[in-house]
Amino acid sequence: QVQLVESGGGLVQAGGSLRLSCATSGSIFRFNFMGWYRQAPGKQRELVATIAAAGRTNYADSVKGRFTISKDNGANTLYLQMNSLKPDDTANYYCNMGTLGGMDYWGKGTLVTVSS
Repeated sequence: QVQLVESGGGLVQAGGSLRLSCATSGSIFRFNFMGWYRQAPGKQRELVATIAAAGRTNYADSVKGRFTISKDNGANTLYLQMNSLKPDDTANYYCNMGTLGGMDYWGKGTLVTVSS
């Protein structure tokens, strides 16, 4: 059973930075795509950033230039570096990993709170 465990969330002032991590219980090489999503209170879950196995990245317009997604294959870990944080970035952040064959896994989330 694949497990994804997020960490790195917390409370930060506007303009600050956080780095989220998502560790997988198995090899990250099995996944074709990986990403971060977030869900703010009362809102739908939305895509933040994705990265393909070969390294191609994609970002939501709202985080472009501020967030960077990356992965460490050796450590089987996905990262999200978040800079210049805004109160609107406050949400639960979820890690997602999947395969072209239809396997789809989610972490339980880590809470990011940005104070103004």
